[in-house]
Amino acid sequence: MSTISTQPGIISLPHAIDKYFQLSLYLLVLTGFATIASTGGLDLPSVILAGGALAFRGYLLARRRSVVISERWTTPLTIAYLLFYACDYFLLSRSFLTATVHLVLFAVVVRTFSLRRERDYTMLAILAFLMVLASAVLTVDSVFLLCFAGFMLMAVATFVLMEMRRSGRSAEFQAGHSGDPQEHRHLAFSLARTAPALMAMILAGAAAVFFLLPRMSAGYLGGYSFGNDFSSGFSDHVQLGQIGQIQLSNAVVMHIAIEGDEKQGGYDLLWRGVALASFDGRSWSNPRDQYWLRPVEGKFTVPAFTQGVMPTYTAQKVALERALGQHTMIHYRVLMEPIGTNVFFVAPWARSVQGAYRALSVDAGGAIYDEDNQRAVSLYSADSDIARPSPAELRNAAPELPRLAAGYLQLPTLDARIPRLAAQTAGSASNNYDKAVALEVYLKTHYGYTLQLPRSAPADPLANFLFERRQGHCEYFASAMAVMLRTLSIPSRVVTGFHGGEFNDLTGNYVVRAKDAHAWVEAYFPGYGWVTFDPTPGAAGGAAEGWGRLRLYLDAAASFWREWVISYDSSHQYVLGAAALSGTRNLWERARRWGHMHYAGMLNWARRSRRRMQQSPGEWLGAGCAGLVAVMLLGNASRILRMMRRRGLRAHPERSPEQAAAMWYERMSRTLARHGMQKPAAQTAQEFARVIEDEPLRSRVGRFTEAYESARFGNCAEDAQRLPELYEEVELAAKK
Repeated sequence: MSTISTQPGIISLPHAIDKYFQLSLYLLVLTGFATIASTGGLDLPSVILAGGALAFRGYLLARRRSVVISERWTTPLTIAYLLFYACDYFLLSRSFLTATVHLVLFAVVVRTFSLRRERDYTMLAILAFLMVLASAVLTVDSVFLLCFAGFMLMAVATFVLMEMRRSGRSAEFQAGHSGDPQEHRHLAFSLARTAPALMAMILAGAAAVFFLLPRMSAGYLGGYSFGNDFSSGFSDHVQLGQIGQIQLSNAVVMHIAIEGDEKQGGYDLLWRGVALASFDGRSWSNPRDQYWLRPVEGKFTVPAFTQGVMPTYTAQKVALERALGQHTMIHYRVLMEPIGTNVFFVAPWARSVQGAYRALSVDAGGAIYDEDNQRAVSLYSADSDIARPSPAELRNAAPELPRLAAGYLQLPTLDARIPRLAAQTAGSASNNYDKAVALEVYLKTHYGYTLQLPRSAPADPLANFLFERRQGHCEYFASAMAVMLRTLSIPSRVVTGFHGGEFNDLTGNYVVRAKDAHAWVEAYFPGYGWVTFDPTPGAAGGAAEGWGRLRLYLDAAASFWREWVISYDSSHQYVLGAAALSGTRNLWERARRWGHMHYAGMLNWARRSRRRMQQSPGEWLGAGCAGLVAVMLLGNASRILRMMRRRGLRAHPERSPEQAAAMWYERMSRTLARHGMQKPAAQTAQEFARVIEDEPLRSRVGRFTEAYESARFGNCAEDAQRLPELYEEVELAAKK
């Protein structure tokens, strides 16, 4: 297809299509890369190398230059990268997904600089789509929706231009050049109108299918998770330092909504994960003795023995609290991000868990696990009793320990200074509760908090923390207190989870981030079970302001996206349906009540209006006529605008010669038709002019047709200006 213009300085349509196609394809690839880069799942070298290559490609497009890799180089490069892919998978990233993403990025860069044949352009568009597909696996953030909408917009424009380009090159007969210097801009404006409209229709249709299509199952991709610091930090084996690594991240872990606390944000709770009993001097672990839980109407009841107390005590305690009006049970709803763990985080002590899970289990430490392989931990609700025995009750706890407590007194070989420090700190305390409080206060006030880990792992991390560094993060504080409690024959264990969270008053949710990861201590008191102690020094918090406030707005949008798109299932469909029905009924009921309340007023208004019309009928008739005219003008607005445009073209045909020529020829055809000369649709303008029998009329129609074709197909402004005069000649000859 020729790209040479017939007139100097004018861009031909084929050339414009090719130019816009190259730009659109580049923006498609750039949008795909931006989508995958926005997930945060790409490593920095990949972002820099691939981003730099695409930026260089954009520079070449802007300067209208081209750099193409020779075919003799593309094959060796591909073979070399396939070898690197194996090294990447087995040695570097050790992840199939990450290595495959690197392979796709390499293919994108190579293909971007080796475009020769039509199939190369198609392959590059497919690779851009693969980047977006990888992004959908790497993230569940709401930013993906914005990036995907941009990718969809560029995809529509790219494939429209690709089809125009292919059809133009394969056409047997090529269209002539119109001569319009703005022709390529008309193409750009048409794409700018068409592509967003098509994108909006696609997204609207997809949204309708997504929200209305019945959900037969859920969690198809939700179960896919990655092994990372989150999963290892909340497993049944945690090494000292892992929680501190998690706290370095600011990523959102979960949103928690507590019933009755949508506005105040008055809770500061610990969100319990896994309790760890065995300590070897460097790490905590827990033998996972599972007790399977079965749902009853979607609710899993957590047995009371996980708190270390008998069910009879729990029932008596709840009954007493209800009698005294001191019931401390809270109901809350948790929306988990996919952090790669199957642990449910609950407030101590959980009494029940509800969710669309087929099976759960609980261990002796009270940790609740998801045993449903087809559904990852995502959305669940729970009931917890957050009551805590009073200090007086704990001071009077019986000294005899049950058999289960023996497993929580185990100690590795310790530095001799640790038992002495524990005994010295406990001092003359006469009961286990005061001893535990003394250790808690001592660690809070005599040691500093830091997330900086030692460069080299010490031989005895606990002794190093207590007697040399004298600073650390929550794991060291909790481990030190738990070990010192055991040296005093007080059963103890370390619990990992999260503390507090930032309250978002826009959504009524507590936003718990990775930096809120925490470890604390539970000590056992006969008759009362496990009691929480937190020896880690606290950090001051405050209300979000400035950029922090903006972050809450963004979190509210992300929370909505996570719940109503990523976690959307049949229960959400039921909620939407019920809300729609309820809203319709409420709207009808409000309309009925409004009509009933205002019926008398409307009746009085009608009577007053009738009396006024009787008193001044002329004014009301004039107002009615004016209103009728306004309605008629509004209803015919499009026709009026067309008439005004036609009048403008008649007065100034040089502004748009093609449209003016079509308008004048249509008018000329109607004039001849009124005089018995109807133009058949199968005839061309020249053929019609030649079959007119009257010679003077045939001559004038011939001159009009020549000017018409010159203006219509040659975009000639001078001939367009002659059309009104030539039309008058044709009209005069037709009358004679």
